[in-house]
Amino acid sequence: MTSADAAVLDDPVGASLRGPHTGLARRHGRAAACLPDVASFTAVSRAPEAADWEDLARLLGPGALADLFSGAGTPPPDWAPVFLFEGRQMIRPGTGLAGAAPTGVVELGAADVPEMLALAARTRPGPFWPRTRELGTYLGVRVHGRLVAMAGERLRPAGWAEISAVCTAPEARGQGHAARLVNALTARVLFRGERPFLHVAETNTAAIALYERLGFETRRPVTFRGFRIP
Repeated sequence: MTSADAAVLDDPVGASLRGPHTGLARRHGRAAACLPDVASFTAVSRAPEAADWEDLARLLGPGALADLFSGAGTPPPDWAPVFLFEGRQMIRPGTGLAGAAPTGVVELGAADVPEMLALAARTRPGPFWPRTRELGTYLGVRVHGRLVAMAGERLRPAGWAEISAVCTAPEARGQGHAARLVNALTARVLFRGERPFLHVAETNTAAIALYERLGFETRRPVTFRGFRIP
């Protein structure tokens, strides 16, 4: 893998919405955003100008949240900051799995959405909406029929697949569920000839340590930002 191969990860939302997820995007001019109930992410050009921000404001509407993810550029000064936190983008070189082949995972579908939403609400792995599962494959772990852990695919810039929504119910932690799910998704991504990557908050040291054990390496620091459109 060369630096050129990974350059698309500098704008993962824009690359995803212009590529594999174009059917889950809405657009105005050079601005794009995920469909409602899929995700809150938005994208403008890599070097946004005033017209790009105007396009995004028209696309989302007054009072809407412009979730810029880790995109570049500074929005107009009257856009009120909603959140800002530091994180990192991690990629996984190589083609083998760290540890044993994953077992005990199930694929989740439309019928599982209520449980997925409930688990995400309890564990807060990041934004998760009623149609988020349409972005890719989601896998889960069930104990006595109850969903206690899940993870799935989110952004899909060409040649890559983001692993996201990795979460485990508090009472089921410490049993290796997250590791099995990440490894299972990694195997699927590699089988398709793509590369796995992910994003994690800098304060989530336990998750960073887990991902490093599973073979992920930090590619770059990122800053996640959101603004309210006046």
